[in-house]
Amino acid sequence: MTDRLITHLRHVDLAVPDYAAQLEFYTRMWGLEAETTDDGIAFLAAAGSPEQYSVRLRKADEKRLDLISFGAANRDDVDTLAQNLGRDGVQLVSEPDALTTPGGGYGFRFFDNEGRTIEVSCDVQVRSHRKVEAGESVPVKLSHVVVNSARPEETVAFYDKHLSFALSDTLYSPHLGEMMWFLRTNAVHHSMAIARGPHASLHHASFEMRGIDEYMRGTGRLLRGGVEKVWGPGRHMAGNNTFSYFLDPHGNTLEYTTELELLDEDSWHPHLYDFTDPQVSDQWGTANPMSEFVAAKSFNDPDRGLFVAPPV
Repeated sequence: MTDRLITHLRHVDLAVPDYAAQLEFYTRMWGLEAETTDDGIAFLAAAGSPEQYSVRLRKADEKRLDLISFGAANRDDVDTLAQNLGRDGVQLVSEPDALTTPGGGYGFRFFDNEGRTIEVSCDVQVRSHRKVEAGESVPVKLSHVVVNSARPEETVAFYDKHLSFALSDTLYSPHLGEMMWFLRTNAVHHSMAIARGPHASLHHASFEMRGIDEYMRGTGRLLRGGVEKVWGPGRHMAGNNTFSYFLDPHGNTLEYTTELELLDEDSWHPHLYDFTDPQVSDQWGTANPMSEFVAAKSFNDPDRGLFVAPPV
């Protein structure tokens, strides 16, 4: 833990052809706030989060994952991380410099081993946020991001070696082997997870709700609104968090969750969970069974943005 320079997850940035439909969904249905919008780009904040935004939407000809952003404590850590990555042969997209996105700050971008753009920043101005009240079915913050990888063992090793992400738990099956690795940047069970998939893509982005009641109210509101549900409601064993998975208008999977586990990092030992055990996938037994349908929806479309830095 002494050499961990990443502190937390900041935001996930998505590019989509039907920008208007996506913006309408994320604000009216999903419950994010359009903190800043411009021509073809929107920065959407979660009500309870100090982060300037949790999702950035950008109008583009092709759907893609633009980037995943993480925080660092200070400029020295940002500079050190950039120097270490460059020394190790990781391709930098930009050198550390002042950021022009909302809240400013200081940061840089690089490609991970499969070509995803990753941003690391510090000194971003804290957003004026509020306490989410009882009964409000809006996201408090971005909880975690999960990506599909065609070479998951290599991808897990990349984030371990270069960013000091720690393994919390792993899912496997007797027939398929290891399938998902949960990685943490702090005491939260996971800020990122790597799933074995047919191609590199976004698996899902997850948003923390205030509590169980608000999580269920949000799940019900989306069901009543006709949003396609993929999986849930239920409670996972790895992370002990609740889950309800839905599709946005462009087929990206989004999750409402709450009560993601906080670990004692000094004493934690990773588990190897067999997800063919129904209790592992859903401790409550309330969700639809994990199936080929659920898995296929989470595979998403192949990411068109690999090794191509977003223009903004």
